[in-house]
Amino acid sequence: MHSLMQSPQRCPKRLSDDVVRTVALMGTFVTIHVVGPEDGPRRPMQREEAIERAFEWFNRVEECCTRFEARSEVMQLANHVGVPVRVSTILYEAVQFALAVAEESEGAFDPTVGYAMETRGFNREHRTGKTIRTPLDSSISVSYRDVRLDADRRTITLLRPLILDLGAVAKGLAVDLAARELRPFKNFAIDAGGDLYLGGCNPDGQPWSIGIRHPRNNHELIDSLRLSDRAVCTSGDYERRSAQESGHHILDPRTGSSANAVVSVTVIAPNAMLADALATAAFVLGPAEGMQLFDRLAVDGLIISPGLERYATRGMREYH
Repeated sequence: MHSLMQSPQRCPKRLSDDVVRTVALMGTFVTIHVVGPEDGPRRPMQREEAIERAFEWFNRVEECCTRFEARSEVMQLANHVGVPVRVSTILYEAVQFALAVAEESEGAFDPTVGYAMETRGFNREHRTGKTIRTPLDSSISVSYRDVRLDADRRTITLLRPLILDLGAVAKGLAVDLAARELRPFKNFAIDAGGDLYLGGCNPDGQPWSIGIRHPRNNHELIDSLRLSDRAVCTSGDYERRSAQESGHHILDPRTGSSANAVVSVTVIAPNAMLADALATAAFVLGPAEGMQLFDRLAVDGLIISPGLERYATRGMREYH
């Protein structure tokens, strides 16, 4: 998780023209900050409309991808096993990307862990508190290889009974879609519960400054970065624990238990969906294989071990 930090020398005039709004979406708080000033009589209205569209993407992605709502598209898909189901572009793109990361990480990242997550207590709808329970046979072993895609027909086929968990890609996808709406304004920041996209510059005309939470000391930072036109996402074992307190929310799909090789992973990438998914994959892989994954996919990252050793790509130095 990150905190968005601003320079203390921020110019009051520029701040007065900024727009900063926060809305509760996708189980977290989403903050959009668009830097002013704006020129021309229609520009403020255009900016407000773009911000509304940006927020709306979070609702649309959640409607398609959440497993915490029985009526969502991904949970409706779970009701159809062995038959191709035509799905929305949003769900298809999310699943296609998740399967690509699963293949690249050799199953360390696997979107078919939904039922395993549910049985471990990660099954409570964030808005209503309602518990989701799906009647599946827990003895059936599933993996990402049990999902088939047809790009021409835009269909998804589940070969076995399973629930897709798209939590490690859906929020990043929503951030990216929101960023697309705001890109004409050049200088903006989107913070979706620590998944960030930072466009252009902050109100001082400098790269955006962010802090990376210390994984063991609350209210402390373990690092700070300065970024422009990049996404940055962190996975940590401190974020969510089950009601049963049996472990954190990042499962190793290969063992069915909470991954424990690292305590925090931060990834910097061109888009948030990639950063989000690779942070989860590297968390499961551990420092050595995680760093190899970063190198193969040409992203930068920081991995913190349980002993608080730091493993960073060479490119991370550019962000200090």
